[in-house]
Amino acid sequence: MRNSLKLLFVFVVLGLLLGCAAFKNRPQTGNPFAGFFRESLSAGDYRDGIWEGAAQGYQGTIRVLVTISDGQIQGIELDEHREYPSVGGAAMEELFDLVLEYNSVDLDAVSGATESSAGFLTAVEDALKKAAAGPGFIR
Repeated sequence: MRNSLKLLFVFVVLGLLLGCAAFKNRPQTGNPFAGFFRESLSAGDYRDGIWEGAAQGYQGTIRVLVTISDGQIQGIELDEHREYPSVGGAAMEELFDLVLEYNSVDLDAVSGATESSAGFLTAVEDALKKAAAGPGFIR
């Protein structure tokens, strides 16, 4: 019985340590759990062009245009959104820089603007999926 408890304790401690290590290497924007399970596409998997993506934000649809050059994200333009400028707008500005810096949407949401952040990241991810799989480009 004692050996079983010791073994269980070791597994619990290892699980906690591995979970903490996963958070340590992830770019943080506020809420450490918001984007933890977000799917990530590998950098360089994208075809060059300008790709449109859309997703639901807090106040409505968020549409983005993502520019890909040499397989990397080079720019993001907000095509349409109705988010509050001081909350969702500020969160999206912060996420712009992080998406470009890490060339990924595998980021956490900005605390206090979780739905706007998730909508923005999902819209960019939608564009990236089109760049990875779809024929041609939109512009």
